[in-house]
Amino acid sequence: MTARDYDAVVVGSGPNGLAAAVNLARTGRSVMVVEAASTPGGGTRTAELTLPGFRHDVCSAVHPLGIGSPFFRRLPLEQHGLRWIQPPLALAHPFDDGTAAVLDRSLEATASALGPDVDAYQALMRPYLEDAENLLRGALGPLRVPRHPLLMARLGLVAPQSALGFAKRHFQGERARAIFGGMSAHSMLPLESPGSAVFGLMLALLAHAAGWPVAAGGSQRIADALGSLLCSLGGEITTSCPVASLDDLPSSDAVIFDLTPRQILAIAGDRFPAAYRRQLEHFRYGPGVFKLDLALDGPVPWRAEACRSAGTVHLGGTLSEIAFAEREVAQGRHPERPFVLVAQQSLFDPSRAPAGKHTLWAYCHVPNGSTVDMTEQIEAQIERFAPGFHKRILARHVMSPKSLQDYNANYVGGDINGGLQDLRQLFTRPAVRINPYTTPDSRLFIGSSSTPPGGGVHGMCGYYASQTVLRRLQ
Repeated sequence: MTARDYDAVVVGSGPNGLAAAVNLARTGRSVMVVEAASTPGGGTRTAELTLPGFRHDVCSAVHPLGIGSPFFRRLPLEQHGLRWIQPPLALAHPFDDGTAAVLDRSLEATASALGPDVDAYQALMRPYLEDAENLLRGALGPLRVPRHPLLMARLGLVAPQSALGFAKRHFQGERARAIFGGMSAHSMLPLESPGSAVFGLMLALLAHAAGWPVAAGGSQRIADALGSLLCSLGGEITTSCPVASLDDLPSSDAVIFDLTPRQILAIAGDRFPAAYRRQLEHFRYGPGVFKLDLALDGPVPWRAEACRSAGTVHLGGTLSEIAFAEREVAQGRHPERPFVLVAQQSLFDPSRAPAGKHTLWAYCHVPNGSTVDMTEQIEAQIERFAPGFHKRILARHVMSPKSLQDYNANYVGGDINGGLQDLRQLFTRPAVRINPYTTPDSRLFIGSSSTPPGGGVHGMCGYYASQTVLRRLQ
């Protein structure tokens, strides 16, 4: 470690940690990012996990929140090597009859394939889409007095609703119900849970307003661009430097943790009063994921043609099937037919695999800390909608909840969202405070996905934490 003092030190180089550091450096503040791993990135790393030449996204893969982030959109990330690739379709959701519902950038094109719900879908989405930028700015932040109260009030009517109830009230046909249920399942909540509907609504809005792109060259390019920008502003990044206590850090006026409560307690728990420590100790983590990366000798032979043009494919069948699978996970069981999220980046980014070959990224939800191997169940769901898929597998790489946590300590029990994102914990994460990015120690701050607005590659948690620090440093 260098001996110089800093205005701020950021512990952790995920998108939130890098966003916090960039925002501080843009104001001329001296900042260092400290990362335990050998490369920056956190949830945005890319590696040859299976075979040489096959580049797999280790964690996050598709980035509607990245391209839609109000903070990232203000940064010259393209000048630092980030290029977004938009697949022809954001999402395909296949059914057993060989057809698929789709999520297109065009609202009209999406609605036209929803049968009896063509008008209902447009009527639902159009008001949000007309002011999408202000809506995203308001939604991707802490609980506060909104700048656009009428717009946020409209979203507020959806916020307490369950995805299951919302889908059944708004749509008559199975196609619209199922595709909405699949998007809502990104919440990692049972679809009966209050608050799950808003996740589906926001992901649909992002598809129409910004797309669901992949990063050319891999998700690592997001971290690389943020890191390059940070260094161009005078910031520093130190890797291979695990932090066990605050004594491991250089002196600074502020420390921002891009960590979840468990790691923060281990590093700085003795700096907090008992009441605050108890809140962090009782922070609730959500379900884990079981992830599968595959090297393929050709594209997935989807029965539904639309799946061959989609960056993301949701495998779960009907709304009731998806709801059952997510309910099983919430109750500590492993569904035989899990809801599977698939990304096929190499269809649109030839840098991901050797010529004629492909990568496939897939995961399903499992109980937190699960030790059950879900490889067979995930592959069976893919084979269900793509007969002959098994014959194209060249190699597999498996990441269980334990291996995910070993890879990144923030993924406690395989939870990739930094904590359960139900209504009770969405805005009070990680503790009940007027400003969730502060701690009782005036020098210590939290800017990870364990703060609002929660999980996803958007950097907004780090941005708001750094804004808090800037006010303190004035």
